[in-house]
Amino acid sequence: MMMSLARPRKSITEKVFQRVGGSYHGSNSQRRCSKESESDYDEDGSTTMELVQIGAERTKNVLILMSDTGGGHRASAEAIRAAFQMEFGDEYRIIVKDVWKEYTGWPLNNMERSYKFMVKHVQLWKVAFHSTSPRWIHSIYLAAIAAYYAKEVEAGLMEYRPDIIISVHPLMQHIPLWVLKWQGLQKKVVFVTVITDLNTCHRTWFHPGVNRCYCPSEEVAKRALVDGLEESQVRVFGLPIRPSFARAILSKDQLREELDMDTKLPAVLLMGGGEGMGPVKKTARAIGESLFDKEVGKPIGQLIIVCGRNKTLASTLEAEEWKIPVKIRGFETQMEKWMGACDCIITKAGPGTIAEALIRGLPIILNDYIPGQEKGNVPYVVDNGAGVFTRSPKETARLVAEWFSTKTEELKRMSENALRLAQPEAVFNIVKDIHELADQRGPLANTPYMLTSSFTSLF
Repeated sequence: MMMSLARPRKSITEKVFQRVGGSYHGSNSQRRCSKESESDYDEDGSTTMELVQIGAERTKNVLILMSDTGGGHRASAEAIRAAFQMEFGDEYRIIVKDVWKEYTGWPLNNMERSYKFMVKHVQLWKVAFHSTSPRWIHSIYLAAIAAYYAKEVEAGLMEYRPDIIISVHPLMQHIPLWVLKWQGLQKKVVFVTVITDLNTCHRTWFHPGVNRCYCPSEEVAKRALVDGLEESQVRVFGLPIRPSFARAILSKDQLREELDMDTKLPAVLLMGGGEGMGPVKKTARAIGESLFDKEVGKPIGQLIIVCGRNKTLASTLEAEEWKIPVKIRGFETQMEKWMGACDCIITKAGPGTIAEALIRGLPIILNDYIPGQEKGNVPYVVDNGAGVFTRSPKETARLVAEWFSTKTEELKRMSENALRLAQPEAVFNIVKDIHELADQRGPLANTPYMLTSSFTSLF
């Protein structure tokens, strides 16, 4: 059954904004008018909407707010997108956006470059992380940013007209929530935060205005309660990891055959992260020596090195003469297979890699961490018996050699501890809970996003 409902005429401001695709003030704002918005207009300026049948629900828009300040935020966003699609198909339209980069100006549109610069100068990042932790400091900072860019953020939200907003970044709560408040949409739009830091996290993650705050661990949940969230807002499901990690895969032997690895030798996976950073070269060389038994002239293990986007590192390692089987990979998109084919992993304390390794039952050697958000990941792994921490390449190589020879029981015990700590269903539990929240809100069709004339009352 097809029917049309006449909707109230829009104001001149709204018409102009949607006609021009939101080329709103400021050269920093690049807008695109969605086809859905354009098709809503009749020639006389009025709008209509079509319903397939009375009571029918349209596809809901889910806007995931992220920033590429570290690889974990985008990885979590893509994991949530994939889980929504697997669980609910076309019921939801998932949009992953860096609203700051696309709609605002400095410093928000430059966060990715600023973050990479600061983590390379690690003491600078340490100061920035801790100095902005007090609520009164970051509240003033965010209010000042909102005074400049609230209109731009509002325009970004208007373009996608989300029924559900998911923040996977600590700076993606405050301003979008203020916009929803100005729009009078706090009770209509579901807003949730998915924290992507495993243990230690910045206080900007916690906002009392969210419908849900999904915490990856009990430690983070305790901090959320201390920072003013109610127990009813907090859920502890784990870190959202790509669904491919939660689903059944081939056995280790089958994976090794598929990946052209030695099927008999134990394997260690050395991670350089997306950018191939850290002491990868020194560690690889040390392992190359420690996993070669000079007495019998044979290797006791094999090494897989993931260099990320660091092509120079990959070329250098490929030029080495190895005594043991070594595979050198660039930026890898099938980590679930490589982890499934290995027996332990060496990595910095990034939360996503840790969570993936735990799901695969890999004992973890942590060789570095970023001060602030990654520092707490070390005791999370070590205190739970799932791994060790050392910055020394030689010590790392010695540990791997012992695990593959005289201390195989220790390796087995750590693998069991890792599996106990793993939460492979986290991403599915998160999207199911969000779906229930959306159902509780009822039909959200035609949410009336409108341009706000002034934001000065807030400040």
